[in-house]
Amino acid sequence: MKTHLRNFLVLLLALMASGQISFGAGETHFSAGLAAYEAGQFEQSAQAFRDSLTNQTAAGTLRNLGLAEWRSGHAGAAVLVWEQAAWLNPFDHAARSNLAYVVEMTQINLPDLSWFEETSTWLPANSWTWIAGGSLWLAVALVTLPGFFRWRKAGWHQTVAALALGVFLLCLAPFVGLVTRSNLAIVTAKDTALRLTPTQAAEEMVSLPLGEAVRQLRQHGDYCFVHTQNGDGWIDRRQLSFLCPR
Repeated sequence: MKTHLRNFLVLLLALMASGQISFGAGETHFSAGLAAYEAGQFEQSAQAFRDSLTNQTAAGTLRNLGLAEWRSGHAGAAVLVWEQAAWLNPFDHAARSNLAYVVEMTQINLPDLSWFEETSTWLPANSWTWIAGGSLWLAVALVTLPGFFRWRKAGWHQTVAALALGVFLLCLAPFVGLVTRSNLAIVTAKDTALRLTPTQAAEEMVSLPLGEAVRQLRQHGDYCFVHTQNGDGWIDRRQLSFLCPR
């Protein structure tokens, strides 16, 4: 027993140490990104923030990366990371304000969300997983454990189980919203053409601006059939970046 406990503590300390190293590297890159931004070196700042994200994904880092991308002239990349920041933290009002500013300046179209997609934006994406999983297991435990352990069933068991099941059912709509929102993408390449067919030689219907939001409906090879505010058509997959990386 003591041997197992000692091995567990050694493993725990090793995991903590590795986490501290990763966090420290992320902090170093983040500080470098801030320093480069203040010095007006926006390309270097953006690269430092991207390096920070490889160690730790955080809404604040994405928000600062968006500022650096915007000042570097990369409007599409800026919109993408600000949308991702809002995905991670819907309460990040700064990212929302930045998006509103870009829309006003460039007249691009942001994603048009359905009602269940809107509900999925009320909380961080991971929160819905924890709430749904915790409420479901709580309901199952209150229904099955009293009989398994031969406990006397009380009225509050059924009441709490019913409430927990209700919470789980309420989480289903946001879950569907998260799945459908994963098909949203941002145009991040210049001269992105919306074409009639999935070929390079196909007729170009319209050219989409950087930062424009599209919704993928299906994929064929290197092309995605997407819905946009300008109509439906085919876009080269390499000219898009999805809010939820594939």
